[in-house]
Amino acid sequence: MTVPMLLVAHGSRSDAADAVIRALAGAVADRGVPVQVCYVDVRGPSVAEAVTALRDAGQDGTVVVPAFLAAGYHVRTDLPAQLAAAGADPARFRTTSAMGPDRLLARAALDRLRTAGYADGDAVVLAAAGSSDPSAVAEVRRAAGMLSTLAGRRVRVGFAATGTPSVSALVEGLRGAGERVAVASWLLAPGVFQDRLRGSGADVVAEPLGVHDDVLAALLDRYTAEASSVRAA
Repeated sequence: MTVPMLLVAHGSRSDAADAVIRALAGAVADRGVPVQVCYVDVRGPSVAEAVTALRDAGQDGTVVVPAFLAAGYHVRTDLPAQLAAAGADPARFRTTSAMGPDRLLARAALDRLRTAGYADGDAVVLAAAGSSDPSAVAEVRRAAGMLSTLAGRRVRVGFAATGTPSVSALVEGLRGAGERVAVASWLLAPGVFQDRLRGSGADVVAEPLGVHDDVLAALLDRYTAEASSVRAA
């Protein structure tokens, strides 16, 4: 029997953001992997509710994939605590690393950027939500390095919420220096942070990563790396 995936997202009040997570889950299911969605905050079902539903369905193990682009507080603290509170055995509920940083996601970000109108010579900003966790910020900078390698030019990092420089301040400075600026979205789904990128004053603003073939590939890579461990437990 195929080990199911538990796709864990942050949760958003935005129905459009939720639709992206649901569409990603649908794409995973289309590849033959049973999948359930849950959230660490804002929306339901909660992690505990999802674990209970899996058990009620006769599943005592799954691969837990955090749909986050960096391993901040929610991935390193909230999710493990919620799984433990639900009584999920770590040997049977194997949690993968966060989706990012990953070269596949950087490739998706570049594809979105080109679709939005990025041209050679544009200054490039990788825009993330931001975090107070230094390790999560470091992972965003690693993602920028991956994008820089793919694009063949320097990529600066800006933040939509927590952290400096803000995307808007970075864009203002670059445009003030006479550069045309393209913002690559290091966000998985639309919502308030993506709205801030659109209002940053950049010449080009890419859409979130969303349901992209490379995003799906990154998800399935995380799942495959742990699925055999669940079967053997």
